[in-house]
Amino acid sequence: MKTVDEDTARIFAELTELGLGTAPAAKTWRHLMSVDLSFFRSETSQRLRAEGRTEGRVESHAEDILLVLGERGIDVPDEVHARITSCTDLEILRAWLKRSLTAATAEDLFVDTKA
Repeated sequence: MKTVDEDTARIFAELTELGLGTAPAAKTWRHLMSVDLSFFRSETSQRLRAEGRTEGRVESHAEDILLVLGERGIDVPDEVHARITSCTDLEILRAWLKRSLTAATAEDLFVDTKA
């Protein structure tokens, strides 16, 4: 998704307001544009972005593990697949990813791991 810089957004808002003129929607537009969203741009958005990045890394590691096992021709039973895709611990997923390179079976990933 492409983001828009602040100057472009401000110009868009001004042009929209001008285009609305005296239409009833102009009052609603002005109200929407007057709401202070700085709280969401700071703490909340940073937290959400961080959570999203972590979730993305977790999903990526799980996909990579399954990809490596698949490329190596190793069967991945449903319960193993579920365990891999439900894990949210990056350190454990990293350990499983390393093991996926040499494991003889999918179950070998879980040797000496707590998850």
